[in-house]
Amino acid sequence: MTTMRQVELRYNPQEIDRKWQERWERDGTYRVRDDDPSPKWYELTMYPYPSGDLHIGHWYAMAPADCHARFRRMQGYNVIHPMGFDAFGLPAENAAIQRGIHPYTWTMGNIENMRGQLRSMGTVYDWEREIICCVPEYYRWNQWFFLKLYEKGLAYRANAPVVWCPSCQTVLANEQVLNGRCERCDTSITRRDLEQWFLRITDYADQLLDFGGLVDWPEKILTMQRNWIGRSVGVEISFDISQLGLDESEISTFTTRIDTIFGVTFMVLAPEHPLVEKLTTPERSSEVAAYVEQARRQTEIERLSAEKEKTGVFLGSYAINRLNGEQVPIFIADYALMGYGTGAVMGVPAHDQRDFEFARKYGLPIRLVIAPSGWAGGDLEEAYLEEGSMVNSGQFDGLPSSQGKEAIADFVEGQGWGRRSVSYRIRDWLISRQRYWGTPIPIVYCEKCGTVPLPEDSLPVLLPEDAEFKPSGESPLVLHQGFVSAACPRCGGAARRETDTMDTFVDSSWYMERFTSPKYDDGPFEPKVLKEWMPVDQYTGGAEHAVMHLLYARFWTKALRDMGLVDFDEPFLRLYNQGIILGEDHEKMSKSRGNVVNPDEYVGSMGADSVRCYLMFLGPWDQGGPWSTSGINGVARWLNRVWEVCQHDPSELDDRPTDEQTVRDTRRDLHQTIKKCYNDLDRFKFNTAIASLMEFSNRLNRVWSEGNVDSATWRDCTEKFLLMLAPFAPHLAEELWERAGHPYSVHNRMFPQWDEELAAEEVITLVVQVNGRLRDKLQVPVDIAEEEAKRLALASAKVQTYISDKQIARTHYVPGRLVNVVVG
Repeated sequence: MTTMRQVELRYNPQEIDRKWQERWERDGTYRVRDDDPSPKWYELTMYPYPSGDLHIGHWYAMAPADCHARFRRMQGYNVIHPMGFDAFGLPAENAAIQRGIHPYTWTMGNIENMRGQLRSMGTVYDWEREIICCVPEYYRWNQWFFLKLYEKGLAYRANAPVVWCPSCQTVLANEQVLNGRCERCDTSITRRDLEQWFLRITDYADQLLDFGGLVDWPEKILTMQRNWIGRSVGVEISFDISQLGLDESEISTFTTRIDTIFGVTFMVLAPEHPLVEKLTTPERSSEVAAYVEQARRQTEIERLSAEKEKTGVFLGSYAINRLNGEQVPIFIADYALMGYGTGAVMGVPAHDQRDFEFARKYGLPIRLVIAPSGWAGGDLEEAYLEEGSMVNSGQFDGLPSSQGKEAIADFVEGQGWGRRSVSYRIRDWLISRQRYWGTPIPIVYCEKCGTVPLPEDSLPVLLPEDAEFKPSGESPLVLHQGFVSAACPRCGGAARRETDTMDTFVDSSWYMERFTSPKYDDGPFEPKVLKEWMPVDQYTGGAEHAVMHLLYARFWTKALRDMGLVDFDEPFLRLYNQGIILGEDHEKMSKSRGNVVNPDEYVGSMGADSVRCYLMFLGPWDQGGPWSTSGINGVARWLNRVWEVCQHDPSELDDRPTDEQTVRDTRRDLHQTIKKCYNDLDRFKFNTAIASLMEFSNRLNRVWSEGNVDSATWRDCTEKFLLMLAPFAPHLAEELWERAGHPYSVHNRMFPQWDEELAAEEVITLVVQVNGRLRDKLQVPVDIAEEEAKRLALASAKVQTYISDKQIARTHYVPGRLVNVVVG
């Protein structure tokens, strides 16, 4: 734990924080009205999982987002900036097992604590709009949406592999697997197929690749989504296995490089491919079976790792490449996955590096069919991946490979051996979870009627409160007869209830819509109010959600649009990703490193505003940075100075002489600061906005010490300074606003505007060069004439050193920037 050394403050932040938080709550200062005529602004930050305590990472995500939402309020928008809790999930179930406490009790206790911590931050959250995903009032609508998706054919049940612990006899989440072993009992995991529920996100793959409806998203997020969806244009082609006498006569594979088809020297099947057992010859069966079992113990990430050595086993069978009649051996290899393409890969070692390494390892031929310019026929040291001329390719020899690709595709389609096709990397969304703490899936299974969706008027299907949580980890729903036993809504006969619960990403796929009318009981959201608020204007959160939550939410919105439930295409118009705050040792915070920062300690001693301002000042928000005790102390000292400078009595200046130049300079600094702070806040550049406020507060300190401005200028400067400070340090700004005699509340005032004329510089820096090299810099009037600029440049003592004994060829002037003297 990071040790705190506290700066002594000249005001009482705990008293001020408490005073204004209570006043804001009592007066409903941040209560959001749906009928406000002001233009709307929906700003949302990703809601937290209720783990028990807000850590400094939560503060780093939420305090700057709150500052930005406050800024939008001060621009005149009707702002909704809500908060809730992503309350379903595995940790609560683990707590039930380890501590003997029900997941609901554990979760709601954590929420109560975190709600208090979020209030201590001084946020603009309207707590009347809070949502909690684990309460029936919320998850009944998850079930309602599921039924709508099922009606449209977008929800279906199919076999899918799961991670399985043979000792615990239960399904494991990925988080419960450590180095290929069950975290509970240390048994090696395996995989088995289970009937599970999916959503057809693949039906929306092309729509999800259309980012035209997004106003401002980071390009890296769009790239990650493109790669995750993985749209590839190519040819689906079959290899002949009719000679083997099986029910299946061919193996189908997808390739983006049909121009290399004559270079195929082997085929690879995924260990899970349904043809593996049929294609395995008796003498190879034991080795193949062992390899399949080994592959099932690995995650897909492990199998696809670029560092992992490529391995495989020959099945003993061959397929025929129809284009040249060659027999090619069929292997299984763990780098082929059933979830990608067809689960079969044609091996072209001369033109794919992975295939090249595999062929070398197993002594397979490497035949070049796309020749680089000037190729002399030698062996390859690595796969050749670029375009070239086709060789060893029958009637297609001599064609440029780009033309060969089209010609071979035409030929294959003409022969009926394949077709042009589009393939996607993305798979349908598996939403089944074999756990208790999630939304029950509203399906029953009847021997007579089959799979039966429940009627809407029977929702919600409630989680049983008396579930028994066992250390085996098996879902308590499976063993709860009161839950499992149900009546079929069609025939009235006995039925078995679905015991899988929904992926928690279902909750967050539509929570932004529920925030608009969280207490509405006749639907998931009130349509009229939804039209007022959605889509979200600004979404903020971590980049780690790029291809799960953000993609699922986009799919969900498009599916609802197609059902006529919403009239917009995208849930989030703008996205901004914050960085990560590190420990003081520049490492990721963790208890084992002892570098975790507890924000409550700092809030309790320095006040919320010190923590807020420091987190926004430590560096660019999208980059993150290390926590620094000296850094927060520096910010606290600045707030001390702000406290003092803003409480001076302006009337004390009435008897002092005024210096008009100082007044002009001070007003110019004020308007320049307003402009910079406004523009920086607009673009999430909190650190430079605060830096400009620090500079201006230093100017105010100097001006007060010198006492040479009038009281009206001082009042104007301090008033506008507090308005700029308000989004960053809401408690301190409110207190100083009241002490200055202004009416409540500073947070209901508009952000100050700047005057371009007043903000304009009176002097500029004129660069003087000799033969293009910098020789001097001069401070000159902003409206200096060309001849005067040249005269001053030539008169400079520094410039004279370089031109006094030379002939001047010409003098070039760039208005407002530089004079370049050219000498012979």
